[in-house]
Amino acid sequence: MKSMTKVLSMMCAGLLMASVFAGCGGEKKAGDTIKVGADIDLTGGSASYGKSAQNGIKLAFDQVNAKGGVLGKKMELVVADNKSEAAEATNAMQKLVAQDKVVAVIGPNLSSAVIASTAVNTGAKVLVISPMGTNPNVTVDKDGKTKDFMFRACFIDPFQGTVMAAFAKDTLKAKKVAILIDNSSDYSKGLAQFFETAFVKGGGTIVAKESYLQKDTDFKATLTKIKATNPDMIYVPGYYQEVGMIVKQAREMGLTVPMAGGDGWDSAKLPEIAGKSALNKTFFSSLYSAEDKSELNKNFVAAYKKAYNETPDVFAALAYDSAMLIVNSIKTANSADSVKIKDALAKTAGFNGVAGSVTFDPQHNPVKSAFIIEYKDGAQAFNTKINP
Repeated sequence: MKSMTKVLSMMCAGLLMASVFAGCGGEKKAGDTIKVGADIDLTGGSASYGKSAQNGIKLAFDQVNAKGGVLGKKMELVVADNKSEAAEATNAMQKLVAQDKVVAVIGPNLSSAVIASTAVNTGAKVLVISPMGTNPNVTVDKDGKTKDFMFRACFIDPFQGTVMAAFAKDTLKAKKVAILIDNSSDYSKGLAQFFETAFVKGGGTIVAKESYLQKDTDFKATLTKIKATNPDMIYVPGYYQEVGMIVKQAREMGLTVPMAGGDGWDSAKLPEIAGKSALNKTFFSSLYSAEDKSELNKNFVAAYKKAYNETPDVFAALAYDSAMLIVNSIKTANSADSVKIKDALAKTAGFNGVAGSVTFDPQHNPVKSAFIIEYKDGAQAFNTKINP
């Protein structure tokens, strides 16, 4: 009996040692890279945004890895497609934090998707930085308290709405504006509200407020109502898929007044949907212009064109900056622990990004300038830059 017990003890000890060595080998292999997730829209109505974001993140990590990586490890990108839907963004976030064990997540881009998935990454204590989630509720809760693990690389809608309201009044000389809102989008509803408040405060009048839903395709009845109010400008704070059809149908109906929107207009697909000439006299507010003359941006544009044979848009630029902010925070924290990275990110001040300098305020919002971009025969052209 004692002999059998001794044999069993030796076997157990051997198995334990084997498991320890196997575990050490696994940890070493897993430790060769630092995994960062991307919860982005590669399919669905805003797929153009996600593909640009993926390109920007990949370029950033490729450049970092070419210089030896971070903390002696290579940056590894793990992508999950949220299909441009809030529910799918939550599923994608769950996969990234629970299955892929990422230390940080870039995305989602759409405010509604970020807000929907917040509970998942917060519960797992994994930081998220949204390149383009501009709704204030991305980083603060209903009581105005900062969400500890939520950050953004973009300005917020109150500033964006105010910027375009001032541009409409001072540059376009608009006195009467009609607003067309995507009622299925937190981004669109929030931006419309901030634009309206600023425009009315500046002495303007909102002559019509109409709405549509994501994936609608026929806007003629709504545009007919708007046309009857004889506006000086139409404000459409939506995403490019619907915006393109709205602009196209508006021009076909003889609505030739200027049209404007937010950063959701920024897509190479917009001219394809709307038609190049239809986009004349249209403007949108953005966080980025590829025509910005900073040395860092010129190098970024050249590298992006070389890698992808196209000019970067705002989604590529802000995703690139998001990736570099995470890399910078890993270096600052001298750790790949998500909580330590989060703490370092919150203290970021004066970070030099391709879309401008980043200093996070107490609500994890960067203070940034805004650009007004104009479409001329389907091509984007820098109009003006507005500082905060």
